[in-house]
Amino acid sequence: MVDFVLNAKAREDKGKGASRRLRRLASEVPAIVYGGKKKPQPLALDHDSLYNSLENEAFFSHIITLNVGDKSEQVIVKDVQRHPSRLKLLHVDFMRVSKTQKLQTKVPIHFLNEDTSKGVKQQGGIVSHAITELEIQCLPGDLPEYLEVDMAEVELGDTLHISDIPLPKGVESVDLLHGEEYDHPLVAIIKPRSAAAEAEEEEEAAAAAEESETAAKAKEEPKEEPGDEE
Repeated sequence: MVDFVLNAKAREDKGKGASRRLRRLASEVPAIVYGGKKKPQPLALDHDSLYNSLENEAFFSHIITLNVGDKSEQVIVKDVQRHPSRLKLLHVDFMRVSKTQKLQTKVPIHFLNEDTSKGVKQQGGIVSHAITELEIQCLPGDLPEYLEVDMAEVELGDTLHISDIPLPKGVESVDLLHGEEYDHPLVAIIKPRSAAAEAEEEEEAAAAAEESETAAKAKEEPKEEPGDEE
């Protein structure tokens, strides 16, 4: 298992202006750590070091050791804000965790044997994912790096749900804690659509859009006022 360690500096200046200066002048990322019995603490982290850590999928489902000065605390990543068009981080939220308190976070789902499953290899279906990560609840010591779903025996037309994921001991699905009605579809093997079917759907969508546009124009046209009676 990978051990992630981040070094951060406490940040006293706050506000959007301070954050912009930090990103522009110091090549650092503004961040905040919150939770537990301590007050939220604004931080600054080296941009490139943090960016490289975020490239690792496991970083999002691991307990991270966050060093701030001469103190360390255990945290998880709760939110990452990225620049919409550049490879640049804008802000990161960390949440403190306690060994004795359950946490909620999302972990990735790894789908095994997709290409060799019965529904794909023998029956010509294609895999359609509805969920690729799952929100779980557990103690920090039980936090899995990822969850696995074996697709080997899944056939064409079959759908797996959240309840079909084998969860490790001490790990619960947050959705299922709310009831069976939240047992959402996870993955299915479906029949591929033919080119003719796709073309027909496109034609129907175009016709519907044209009808909607015509109706909208009709509403906008001024109505003739009736003439005065003599």
